[in-house]
Amino acid sequence: MSTPLHHAVWPERLPHAITVPATSVWENLEVSARRYPAKTALVFMGRDTSYRELCDATERLAAWLYGIGVRKGDRVLLLAQNTPQLVTAHYAILRANAVVVPVNPMNLPEELQHYIRDSGARVAITTADLAGQLAQASNELPEAERLQHLLVSQFTDAFDPEAMGPVELPAAWRPWLLGDYPPAQLDGGQVHSWAEALACQEAPPPHTVGQGDLAVLPYTSGTTGQPKGCMHLHRSINHNAVAGALWGRGTSEIVMLGVVPMFHITGMVVVMHSCIYVGGTLVLMPRWDRELAGRLISHYRVTNWTNIPTMVIDLLASPNFASFDLTSLQYIGGGGAAMPQAVAQRLLEQYGLRFCEGYGLTETAAPSHNNPVDRPKQQCLGIPFVGTDARIVDPETLQELPQGEQGEIVVHGPEVFEGYWRRPEATEQAFFELDGKRFFRTGDLGRMDEEGYFFITDRLKRMINASGYKIWPAEVEALMFRHPAIQEACVISTRDAYRGESAKAVVVLRPGHEHTSEEDIIAWCREHMAAYKVPRSVQFVAQLPKSGSGKVMWRLLQEQEDTGAAA
Repeated sequence: MSTPLHHAVWPERLPHAITVPATSVWENLEVSARRYPAKTALVFMGRDTSYRELCDATERLAAWLYGIGVRKGDRVLLLAQNTPQLVTAHYAILRANAVVVPVNPMNLPEELQHYIRDSGARVAITTADLAGQLAQASNELPEAERLQHLLVSQFTDAFDPEAMGPVELPAAWRPWLLGDYPPAQLDGGQVHSWAEALACQEAPPPHTVGQGDLAVLPYTSGTTGQPKGCMHLHRSINHNAVAGALWGRGTSEIVMLGVVPMFHITGMVVVMHSCIYVGGTLVLMPRWDRELAGRLISHYRVTNWTNIPTMVIDLLASPNFASFDLTSLQYIGGGGAAMPQAVAQRLLEQYGLRFCEGYGLTETAAPSHNNPVDRPKQQCLGIPFVGTDARIVDPETLQELPQGEQGEIVVHGPEVFEGYWRRPEATEQAFFELDGKRFFRTGDLGRMDEEGYFFITDRLKRMINASGYKIWPAEVEALMFRHPAIQEACVISTRDAYRGESAKAVVVLRPGHEHTSEEDIIAWCREHMAAYKVPRSVQFVAQLPKSGSGKVMWRLLQEQEDTGAAA
């Protein structure tokens, strides 16, 4: 077989493939705690947590989980923003030989029910601001499917608002982080406090999982509406944690800004797991705030920042930008949306930083492609990642296409997931064999240039990308059909100057509901779905265009929208 084109631009001193650790993801923390016991692992709102403290906390929490009945392979729901509690709980679940089910904190009860029911989780860990919604979701399920245990932490379990040092709490966050939330009521189950769980004095169970065991079950949606669990073994997560650290020049001395959500595969793998694998320091932000980000980068001398391009755009637009010191940054990159050329140029001219865009999916444990640090191309997915074989194939025949032609991007590599949880048919549709290898079909259309760099050109799958958040129209439509005034709905993408894309709903109203307004629909959606999924605009039509078989012709509506936007 000929040498892949991208090998000519491969980063110097970086292996083309790596040996994946035979150990579990939790053992990365254990090793770092033995090597650097007193070193700061986490920084959160002015409080430092050492590697020894973090590792000890995961052992105590794992023992507590075992005490309430969690056994090897059991799924445990984790619903939290970027906090020390999320990191501790994630590693504790793995330490207990169980499986992490990370869930987006923006989901509302109707959405949360699916994660409880589909994963079969009986235990969940969350923060006080989200506990009520999670309990409500469980309480509305049939008794046999409900949660049995809910572990709830207060934000102040992780920091002291009176001793934050140079880090000033954003005023808008005070009611959220310091709020007094009513206790969650879990029908037929028990609610426990973080302090109670961390006080456990029992010994944790023997740690028996390794690279071939299920580690994480993150969910992704698709054309069928309901999110599907992606089965990732310790092996696939560890591959991209280790490879991601190598790619971003990670050493034990890195200081990483942890602001991309760590319930999401990118933040989880290439931020949290990569940083802890090398023994670096992770500076946590529970939400994006440009002023706080600027102060944290300046004060803690952040070296590595994986982000969504809209964050960089926002930071550069701060009226206080001149007061921030970004000179410590050595690596900056991310994905989810294209970085505007003018912004990338400003980073290069002002700081000598080349923004490295990457590409990946939940199914590929984040990067399947990344731009070389020394030779990135703008608005480009990059080259196939460490150990990865990526190709462009004809979506109909699945035959490989010549360089330069548009086709579907397909991926084979150690980071690719095993398949969809309890969805054998969906798994079968997602894979095919080429040259004796099992390739995953991404559903994205792209092309490869003469140097082996990949560029995205279109999507086969119906998906909207809003600032890196994936919106699956079928899922939004399924929720909208519950509105009493909506007879039919078709969700398409509309251009958005800030987010790149947003959702737009084309709606047919039921007879007798003609007075329902766009504002009524949007307000209802805000109550029933995560904020990022809510359509930004609603267009009312007498009927939706349909094919001869009765299917809604969403592509026609999308083309009309694109033509109108271009005009």
